[in-house]
Amino acid sequence: MSQDIQNAGIGPGPYDAGPAPERAPLGSGAAGMGRILKRETHSSRAVVSVIAAALVVVVCGYALLETAVRAIGQPPWIVDPLTAAERVVALPAGMPPLLLGVTGAVVAMAGLFFFLNAVLPGRRARHLLPDRRAAVVVDDEVIAAALARRARLAANVTQQQVMVVVSRNRVVVNVRPTSGVPLRPDAVLDAVRRELEEMGPSPMPDVRIYVATAGVVGA
Repeated sequence: MSQDIQNAGIGPGPYDAGPAPERAPLGSGAAGMGRILKRETHSSRAVVSVIAAALVVVVCGYALLETAVRAIGQPPWIVDPLTAAERVVALPAGMPPLLLGVTGAVVAMAGLFFFLNAVLPGRRARHLLPDRRAAVVVDDEVIAAALARRARLAANVTQQQVMVVVSRNRVVVNVRPTSGVPLRPDAVLDAVRRELEEMGPSPMPDVRIYVATAGVVGA
């Protein structure tokens, strides 16, 4: 009985293959992490693709319907395809200039919208922070808040006197000094740069500082 159990693979024996090797989780490794980071830092084109596909389906379906109605000798539902084509070729004749301009502007804006979504990278307002154990994605607003706090402490001003705007390749620090209190722009710039270097965002943006000419009356 013991030999039969061993040969059946139920108990340990000479034919026991041991535990099955563990499989790597789906999307693991450098390639999987790269896809995850790209998805978190770039906007999805799924909605725009669905809208474009739906428009194409509606136009083609309507053209097919009108063609089928014409083939069986029935009056068109909206406009006959041949008549519509003749009117398009005859433009701008038979159409008021205002309506023609509005229609052209709408078509141009729709085309520009789809073109820009297809060409532009569609990056989100986020940066990557270095970490040895995980991938860290931080919104630019969070980075701007931390830099504004460091700039406020270095300039010795209130929270309302500092505004920081973070983009992909640039950090703009706007400071309104307090009237009668000297402010050193170089010290504020160095403090913001040190804070940014400690964060280590990728890509690393350049820092610009602008000090307003009109000061704020202190309390």
